[in-house]
Amino acid sequence: MGKDLFKYKGVKKILAILAVLTLIQGAAIIVMARALADSVTDLFRGEALSAVALQMILFAGAYFVRHFLNVWKKGIVYRYAADLGREMREDLLSNLFVLGPRFTRTEGTGKIVTMVMEGVQDFRRFVELFLPKFVNMAIIPAMIWIYVVTQDGTSAVILFITFPILILFLIILGLAAKKQADSQFESYRILSNHFVDSLKGLETLKYLGLSHNHEKSIRGTSARYRRATMRTLRVAFLSSFALDFFTMLSIAIVALFLGLGLIDGTISLYVGLAVLILAPEYFLPVRELGTDYHATLDGQDAGRNIQAIIDKGKQEKAANPGETADNFRATTHFSMNGISVKHGESDTASLASADFEVNGFEKIGIIGATGAGKSTMIDVLSGFLAPTTGSFAMDNKTNVTLTDHAWQKQVTYIPQHPYLFHDTIDGNIKFYHPDSTQADVERAAEAAGLSGFVDGLEAGYSTVVGEAGRTLSGGQEQRIALARAFLSDRPIVLMDEPTAHLDIETEYELKAPMIELFKDRLVFFATHRLHWMLEMDRIIVLDQGAIVEVGTHDELVAKRGFYYNLVKAQLEEI
Repeated sequence: MGKDLFKYKGVKKILAILAVLTLIQGAAIIVMARALADSVTDLFRGEALSAVALQMILFAGAYFVRHFLNVWKKGIVYRYAADLGREMREDLLSNLFVLGPRFTRTEGTGKIVTMVMEGVQDFRRFVELFLPKFVNMAIIPAMIWIYVVTQDGTSAVILFITFPILILFLIILGLAAKKQADSQFESYRILSNHFVDSLKGLETLKYLGLSHNHEKSIRGTSARYRRATMRTLRVAFLSSFALDFFTMLSIAIVALFLGLGLIDGTISLYVGLAVLILAPEYFLPVRELGTDYHATLDGQDAGRNIQAIIDKGKQEKAANPGETADNFRATTHFSMNGISVKHGESDTASLASADFEVNGFEKIGIIGATGAGKSTMIDVLSGFLAPTTGSFAMDNKTNVTLTDHAWQKQVTYIPQHPYLFHDTIDGNIKFYHPDSTQADVERAAEAAGLSGFVDGLEAGYSTVVGEAGRTLSGGQEQRIALARAFLSDRPIVLMDEPTAHLDIETEYELKAPMIELFKDRLVFFATHRLHWMLEMDRIIVLDQGAIVEVGTHDELVAKRGFYYNLVKAQLEEI
């Protein structure tokens, strides 16, 4: 992650500013050492305290400059890291929308939440600590060594030999620490995913009486994370000990040769003191970088993972450049041309060479057995999933991209389980249109058949639902989703098994408002419940990702093909 950091916007400018300030800081450190050595030498020779006043003032001034520049550098890097962290979070979120919910489910909700909430913060901390320490290590030891060369060649040789050895140990221990940190991060990812999944399924576990048994799984996952953390800490402590040991040993060797030089009279007391004062400063940047390396391993790992997601999202955009989709109109011609979707390296296509054309507002049913590709087709049409091959066309535009905001702002998507935010019913209905009037909200609720339920509530539209709010039934949640769709008045409606988890009575109650929603809109309705196909203008029949039949209900029944067999099988079950 270290070298990847230099690819970020504005980092070269920041490094240049830090380099200039560090050069001044290095000069201040040398001035401090010279002034202090000069003062001690004069006092040792019996000079009066007033005789060294100038040197002490010089020392105090250099000391102030050194620490003032240190604070200034931290402030500069803090602001840069804050801006970089904000941009990274925005890029991460925007590319997560490009990659869609399938990617989020594959990676794990817990991991994604951790990346957004904690990962960016850890990366920001890494930037704050790494940049100034890196510049310090690159400049200050070199300045000190050049000065020592002019004063004592033996000490310069010792410093020159021991510095690469220290760097070598830093690299070796750093690689070991990185391996342990990667293991710790993976354990943390599993733990966070496990925790989120457990929270989501807590009601089911409780209902089935398995909540206590599930404690063992949580305990085991937590124990693995704890062991991984302890291994990482052991390596970090070992690394810190090794750095301190070899640093002190190097300084002791320098002090030994300086002492021998003083005894032999080959160097003066002033030179010996100055070099001895500067020796710890020579190794200090390496020690600080080594210490902060372990403190920022989480940030480095988080940065790598976040950047991988961002790069994947950008690759997705680059692979599907397309033209911008115009607003859909009643006369618009829309077509899918050879659309295929493959996941990873699998040879099996979730959607295989799908060709289909739409003219104006039609109600299109999508039917097929479980795993036939219904949800994949809805995800592709919604822009959640980019096709592996194929293209879309609209009017005179070919190669239209459905991941573009211009297309997605025309689409209303209603899944099996609509998400209710921790907000009022009013806020949930107008979530995508917060400036809507109360009259608009009530009309949408009336169209969705929700007004009767809301009027019976004590707080009415101000009733809080969602997380830690009032619990609603599946049918009531779907009515709120329908009210959102009526309020948005978007021309394209995509439904992915919206009634799959509802009982037949609730589904029957929802049918009338849903059919009302279909008017003057292009509708793609994926379901396994065949009675909805009677309401569709045309039906797409899928089998193993391929479109095997297209037509109206009557046409397909008359053909006695795949659709006919589906209808027959469902009637036999009844």
